Formats: sequence, structure tokens, C-alpha cells
Amino acid sequence: MKIAISSDEYLPVIDVLIAEVKQRGHDVVYLGPLKDDKAQDWPEVTLKAIDEIKSGRAEEGIILCWTGTGCTLIAKKIPGMRAALCVDAETAKGARKWNHANVLGLSLRTISEPILKEILTAWFETQFTIDDWNLLQMKRAEAVEQRVSC
Repeated sequence: MKIAISSDEYLPVIDVLIAEVKQRGHDVVYLGPLKDDKAQDWPEVTLKAIDEIKSGRAEEGIILCWTGTGCTLIAKKIPGMRAALCVDAETAKGARKWNHANVLGLSLRTISEPILKEILTAWFETQFTIDDWNLLQMKRAEAVEQRVSC
């Protein structure tokens, strides 16, 4: 699977994230500053990652900003993006399982390497729940999205 990763600023955890995603067998497109580059605007860099998904050049995304809130808010405004700000593995697991999240939001401020690895394991190993009740919830969520995006 190809994963679009974006960040508005570079911190060493970016290198860890990219390496971990690749180690798990995924291709990565990174959108954001490198080590010696200056920070980028979080709405713009987030939209670059979302565009990769919307265009079909990537299947899912991992987006980062200082708190993780801004990038996640931007992603959620785009139809079809089910972004979840995850601070721990259990939240990531629930976001995948019950919310069919396709964009993982992370905080540059709070993420540590061990927590990052736990979150990525939960994210990539958790399947979407497809029982009748959960599919009904997803249809209801999509109906809300259609209503507000018109």
C-alpha cells in the first residue's frame, strides 16, 4: 500500500516514521520539509497529502503537525477523508475498527518513538469492522458528509 505522509516541520521522529512504515512493507511519499528546511504551512502540506489520496496515488495518509489537531481538522473537511487524531494504540485501533479511518493524525509535540511504533502496529494490523451494525454507522456517517458537502 502507498502511504502519503505529511508534516509541517521536520523533527527526527519523521525519519523514524518513514522507516517504520517502509519496514511494514508500504511505499511512502513524504510531503514536508527535510532536516535543514524551514517549516511549511500546515494546511498546505496536509492538503498535499490528502490530494495524493484523492487522486489515487496513495491509499492512505499519515499527517502531522505540532498538536496534530490542525492537520486532522483540515483532512476531515475533504469528502472521503476519515481522519483520526491518535495519541495511543487503542485510539488508533478503534479509529480503524469502528470508524474506517483512512488518515492517521499525529502530534509532533507528543509522539515518542515507542508510542509511534505501538500506534502504527494498531493502525496497520486492525481491519475495518464490516458487521451489519458497523456498516450502518458508516452509511450514516457518509450521509452526514454528503449533507454538509453540498
